[in-house]
Amino acid sequence: MESPLRILLVDDDEDDYVLAREVLTDTMRRPFTTKWARSYEEGLSSLRAERFDVVLLDYRLGRNSGIEFLRERGVQSADVPVILLTGQGERAIDLEAMEAGAADYLPKHHLEDTLERTIRHALERHRDRAALRQMNELLEERVAERTADLERANTALKDADRRKDEFIAILAHELRNPLAPISNALEIMHEAEAELEICREARTTMRRQVNHMVRLVDDLLDVSRLSQGKIQLKTGPVWLSEIVRQAVELARPLLEREAQRLVVTESPAPIHLQADATRLTQVIGNLLNNASKFTPAGGRIDLSTRLNGHEVEITVRDTGIGIERAHLALIFDMFTQLDSSLERTQGGLGIGLTLVRNLVQMHGGSVEARSNGRNQGSEFLVRIPVETSTAVRPSSPVPDTTTLPNQRRILVVDDNRDSANTLAMLLKLSKHQVVTAYDGLAAVEEFGRSHPDVVLMDIGLPGMNGLDAARAIRALPAGNDVALVAMTGWGQDEDRQRTKEAGFDWHLVKPVDRSALMQLLAELPAKP
Repeated sequence: MESPLRILLVDDDEDDYVLAREVLTDTMRRPFTTKWARSYEEGLSSLRAERFDVVLLDYRLGRNSGIEFLRERGVQSADVPVILLTGQGERAIDLEAMEAGAADYLPKHHLEDTLERTIRHALERHRDRAALRQMNELLEERVAERTADLERANTALKDADRRKDEFIAILAHELRNPLAPISNALEIMHEAEAELEICREARTTMRRQVNHMVRLVDDLLDVSRLSQGKIQLKTGPVWLSEIVRQAVELARPLLEREAQRLVVTESPAPIHLQADATRLTQVIGNLLNNASKFTPAGGRIDLSTRLNGHEVEITVRDTGIGIERAHLALIFDMFTQLDSSLERTQGGLGIGLTLVRNLVQMHGGSVEARSNGRNQGSEFLVRIPVETSTAVRPSSPVPDTTTLPNQRRILVVDDNRDSANTLAMLLKLSKHQVVTAYDGLAAVEEFGRSHPDVVLMDIGLPGMNGLDAARAIRALPAGNDVALVAMTGWGQDEDRQRTKEAGFDWHLVKPVDRSALMQLLAELPAKP
């Protein structure tokens, strides 16, 4: 059984109230109760104090009107349908009432015909609006929950990405540290005159593997920096032929090991363009290494360049295992390994081609992979815009500075004793005077005793780290006369900024290239 409708009838005319009450009694199909409010104020008070299902409101209420009643904040917050009753029947009042929030509008002389139906329809619409409002609130709540979930997921992804970058940086640092003494030992072996043939072969193998590990570490860091937008191109006018020559030299050890034939076909006319020479060399070198890895021993690799309108085209083509058509779109994705089986013969992290694509795009160009399928070879086509008006001259070759005109007093500081001792041996072979220290505090004390010309210092030292040790050395009386060189596995831009702020003059990343170190020592001003 339905509960009675609670009806509030607001009318200052008793005759009109009685008439409305009689119409309700005669026409309502549902039980109801009524409360009569005799004034504007009494109607507001009743509505605020009690709960009603519907309000029948007279338009004229003494000095006030039903429109004013509708606009009262308490009426609007009561969430009850209000039907305005008037004896005038003017359309303007009808529109004004609806705008003020009335559920409906009825002339009093039509009550018998329409009141029951109007109340019923008003209640139905009110229920529908309430249901819709509830659904909207539920939807908003769910959207808010999903948004919160998405924000948490995004935060987790950002945190994971940050931790990934931190891991890569730490991994690179940890890999570089053992590489440094290995690299130093190789150079010492190279300097030794009396070598057995088997030692020379072992040294060549070790050097090749060290270089491979260095390239892997560099690629890891480049991918991390690219994902953070930290790589900035250092563009300038360059000859493409010089870039090709340097890239071929980088790839030559791998090509020679596999007895692969490299055919280079360059444009008849010299091509010069605005590019980052180091990064463009890296692009071509990575493509050559990739071609060599997936081409059988004794196979052929073609490298060609040509000018096509306002673009330079660089093509690397091989006779290797090829690429399935379905995989061509994935080949440049990070960490993609098309052969993930345990039997795969080629190593790599799956980031070389990702670097190629990103570096080419940073030059405003594009790269495309082509293959007719398995065992049909592959072709990679790089297009880079070229400014035909640019003209440069090839840079002069850097003179060989491995024979130093000046001997240096050098302090080597590294908590990795193998790294410190092998570097000291290598420097002594070049006739430098070398002392070592294995922590930051010992480095400061040794500097005060030996007054070196150069300090080659690691950053991650026990007790006093390399940054604090550099500051302490700079604070000593002779501290401003020494060349401070950071030699560390940390190579990010922020790492270089920290060493600079601590007082270091140079920042070298382990394993340090011997020729680069010797050139740096040779270029330092001679001490009296």
